[in-house]
Amino acid sequence: MKTLSLIIPAYNEERTIHLILDKVRDVSLINGIAKEVIIVNDGSTDGTVAAVERYIATNPAMGIRFIEQPKNMGKGAAIHRGIQEATGEYLLVQDADLEYDPREYNDLLRPVVEGFADVVFGSRFMGHHPHRILFFWHSIGNQVLTFLSNVFNNLNLTDMETCYKLIRSDIAKGLVLKENRFGFEPEVTAKLARVKGIRIYEVGISYYGRTYAEGKKIGWKDGFRAIWCIVKYGIG
Repeated sequence: MKTLSLIIPAYNEERTIHLILDKVRDVSLINGIAKEVIIVNDGSTDGTVAAVERYIATNPAMGIRFIEQPKNMGKGAAIHRGIQEATGEYLLVQDADLEYDPREYNDLLRPVVEGFADVVFGSRFMGHHPHRILFFWHSIGNQVLTFLSNVFNNLNLTDMETCYKLIRSDIAKGLVLKENRFGFEPEVTAKLARVKGIRIYEVGISYYGRTYAEGKKIGWKDGFRAIWCIVKYGIG
């Protein structure tokens, strides 16, 4: 039986972590694939740790692995740790908020288990799935970053910045990843694009975006860092 490792980086997600874990728990994966849940706490200063510990105590059958970073090191660093710890044949990052829907794991898995793909990006900008309407300039920023990434990596993605990138674990573990914050997405995309013979697919997914008042953390400085990472890793 194969396993999907779900890496959940968590920083101050006390309000939503139990809700996303409920959704992860309730998903049944195709082909009898099992779930490995790895939560990486990135130095949270709220009640995230207590919330996770309560959840683990009341849901022992999930076998959740809870890992503490020594300090707040950034989302990218938490994902790196999760990749190192993952034991499944496939892996996927699941944000601890409620922006992405675990019920769509099977849409991402299908091209891989059917033998077509090695990596599947979940695009928020294609397909018939629901998408929350938020900020014009934020969407333009995503399009610009995706366009630049495509130029440097010779790809035709519609959503490079998506959290949902399902990757064969042997490929992910073979990448040397350095970005500790939100530069993870352009870096991993560039390095995946350079894996010889890799097959990258894209499927449409839903997006239930948060406003900054609701806890969204990425800002304009992260956008400039993403541009730097696109250029750096695109020519590297």
